[in-house]
Amino acid sequence: MIDITRRIYPGVPVWPGDTPYRYELTAQIAQGDSVNVGKIITTTHLGTHLDAPWHYVDAGQKLESVPLSVLIGSCRVVDARGQEALSVDFLRSVELAERTLFFTGQPNHWGTFPHTFMHVEPEAAMYLAAQGVRLYGTDCPSVDPLTSKDLPGHKAFAGAGVYILEGLALDGVAVGAYELIALPLRLEGADAAPVRAILR
Repeated sequence: MIDITRRIYPGVPVWPGDTPYRYELTAQIAQGDSVNVGKIITTTHLGTHLDAPWHYVDAGQKLESVPLSVLIGSCRVVDARGQEALSVDFLRSVELAERTLFFTGQPNHWGTFPHTFMHVEPEAAMYLAAQGVRLYGTDCPSVDPLTSKDLPGHKAFAGAGVYILEGLALDGVAVGAYELIALPLRLEGADAAPVRAILR
């Protein structure tokens, strides 16, 4: 098994302006309590995470409506390094699968949050759907540029019925075919959730 999940730790970079990750103990054996108990405060878009369509389309599905069948099954890892934007021309040159993960060259550890990364052209999102792709995975923190407000990539994926898995740790993973297991926390009514993602 290959763990393609980003580490979560105090100070882990999050989207600028989003809620930082914090873990605190509310009970400690060392302080006389019978158990150690912690609490977490964080964004739902922490590290490796699954977007629910409701995140970018107000009428979209919330997290509990994302089918598990999309998140488990055969997948393909594609090398997309050097692509400023994911285009139809590039997609025609690679092999795709129902679940396709794109390695763009992002490191598995972000010292600071990346401000430039590969985004997805809306036409590419539609092309992926036409080729039978149901889950788009990326090592980038978003499918749109950091400064985008209208989110054309996200909305194109929503219109095409393709789900988005962001923030994967794909550095060192060979291109090829795998089985993907990428299960989010079961957060009812949520816009996203962290995911533990592995390849077999």
